[in-house]
Amino acid sequence: MHPNEELLNTFYKSFKDHNPKEMTACYGKNITFTDPAFGHIKGDRVRAMWHMLIERGGDDLTIKYEDIQADDYTGSAKWVATYYFGPNRRKVVNHVVGTFYFQNGKILQHTDHFDLWKWSRQALGVKGILLGWSDYMKLKIQQESSKKLSLYLQKMRTFENTQL
Repeated sequence: MHPNEELLNTFYKSFKDHNPKEMTACYGKNITFTDPAFGHIKGDRVRAMWHMLIERGGDDLTIKYEDIQADDYTGSAKWVATYYFGPNRRKVVNHVVGTFYFQNGKILQHTDHFDLWKWSRQALGVKGILLGWSDYMKLKIQQESSKKLSLYLQKMRTFENTQL
């Protein structure tokens, strides 16, 4: 198995095991991440995102992954996340294809591809059915995700500072 395939296996096994620290250790320092819900984020925001998603998913979050492929520079994987979203706890089954660029044995760029309209229909109900396809809704979802991530990152930093 190629070392970058092993790296992706470690990444997804850690995700499946709800271990964001081991998961994000697979990333390079200057990681960039892109997906339809968060848009384009970098560095500590990427690492905090996985901590937040795993924490919020709790025991209900299940991850399945397959078809991991990688060479010296690029890689990909298919994965499915199942969880309950929002105050109404709507069940979401999100089918994702991750693509990766590697450098020095770490993930340098990570992009997750999924159908945002399909996700929004599950996660947001009627609002997602009616508007989930639109650029307006995509922007609203990204703004809300960014806001929640900023609050979570602030909470993480406050906690780290109190532990010194």
